[in-house]
Amino acid sequence: MTASRPDNLRDLLASGWRSKSVKRELHDNFVRMLAAGEELYPGIVGYENTVIPEINIAMLARHDLLFLGEKGQAKSRLMRSLVRFLDEVVPYVDIPEATVHEDPLLPISGAVKRFLADTPPERVPIGWWRREDRYVERLAPGTKFADIIGEIDPAKLAGGVSMSSEEALSFGLIPRMHRGIFAMNELPELDELVQVGLFNILEERDVQIRGYPVKFDIDVLILFSANPSTYNRSGKVIPQLKDRIGSVVHTHYPRERDLGIRITEQESGLELDGDWPVVVPYFMKQIIEEITVAARKSKYVDHQSGVSARFSLANYRAMVGSARQRGIVLGERPAVPRISDLGHIYSSALGKLELDLMSSHQLSERQVLEAIIAEAIKTVFEEYVEEHGLKEIGEIFSKGVKIEVGDMLPSSAYAERIQRVPPIWEKAFEVNAASDPAMRASCVEFVLAGLYATDRISRAQRHGRVEYQLP
Repeated sequence: MTASRPDNLRDLLASGWRSKSVKRELHDNFVRMLAAGEELYPGIVGYENTVIPEINIAMLARHDLLFLGEKGQAKSRLMRSLVRFLDEVVPYVDIPEATVHEDPLLPISGAVKRFLADTPPERVPIGWWRREDRYVERLAPGTKFADIIGEIDPAKLAGGVSMSSEEALSFGLIPRMHRGIFAMNELPELDELVQVGLFNILEERDVQIRGYPVKFDIDVLILFSANPSTYNRSGKVIPQLKDRIGSVVHTHYPRERDLGIRITEQESGLELDGDWPVVVPYFMKQIIEEITVAARKSKYVDHQSGVSARFSLANYRAMVGSARQRGIVLGERPAVPRISDLGHIYSSALGKLELDLMSSHQLSERQVLEAIIAEAIKTVFEEYVEEHGLKEIGEIFSKGVKIEVGDMLPSSAYAERIQRVPPIWEKAFEVNAASDPAMRASCVEFVLAGLYATDRISRAQRHGRVEYQLP
């Protein structure tokens, strides 16, 4: 608390402070920032013309919101981003008897009401609640009624408190978030009894615990997230609760590959400079993102579950980690990721794909992933490389030429190995006209992998090495 903030009710009243509901507070700050042209949702990419306008309207309408989308579509991040529209701090009655952060001008509990009635304003202590502490979220699976609504406290009953009085209650997260924001992730997984409790709060803004109605004028913005496949399934969410949610905001995956790359770069958290720098060619970023795109389209992957943006992030980090390991071991600066580094993304990718059991019953997750990676390489390769010249390369391989590459092969070795196939060197220049040996090695592997992906040559893999030859 700073010196400029009142620390008692008399000074607070003299300062001209006025009460606002949490939705009015969010609305007013949102309007101010929108009118000033401020960035409203920092770090949110690809939703400018779809999701964000819907959130804006919901904010202006002062609605509780449901974010509906598949996993990895920034639903939780969007919910957390609304915290920035809260005031920096709000005052509350700072006494031990208060179980929630009560508005000094609009108290809701009997204990605080009695204290204010019996205490001169200059002796009512005022604390200040920070905006970052006024948000809490919960994951639905395993959540009990007592966790978010409350429960009768046996110790208070033993002390002689009546079961029907509010003093007998131990409050859950929502009452404690009075004047704040409560978010529930994966709403359809919430027990029906808890859903009924949420319905009461959305409808009446009160709490009912074990049949005892506790009439609190709870002031809270409630946010939800859900996957469409479960939210729209009959019986998963009670109709009364659905009906009380003000706005449903539909999220989606990036609709352009370049947007997905921007998100991955932004969220990866990797430092590519330092003692062992890594330079990532753009075509390798495209392949990483195209792997995710191909997975989302694959008939072997469960489309209802979706493929999270975390899939791209984990694969990107693994690829960079593999390249950096090579740079450290071989003393290469900078290290440049290659196709052979993708051999290590199985550890980051497996477990993040949910297979369609009907389509993939004869395939392992690794086999599905191999097919997806090959499809991604083919897609990007065909965008970069013209058909002209590929036939000439194939004819050279028909003479028995074999080329071995690998994630731990020094970049300097690639020039020697490609001497017998000069057109590959030329194609590598088409991809990226760089003179750095590490970058050239990455381009060479891209051309070789593209030739394999388009069925022009074959390959054999063993112990981190890949050998390309004519079938």
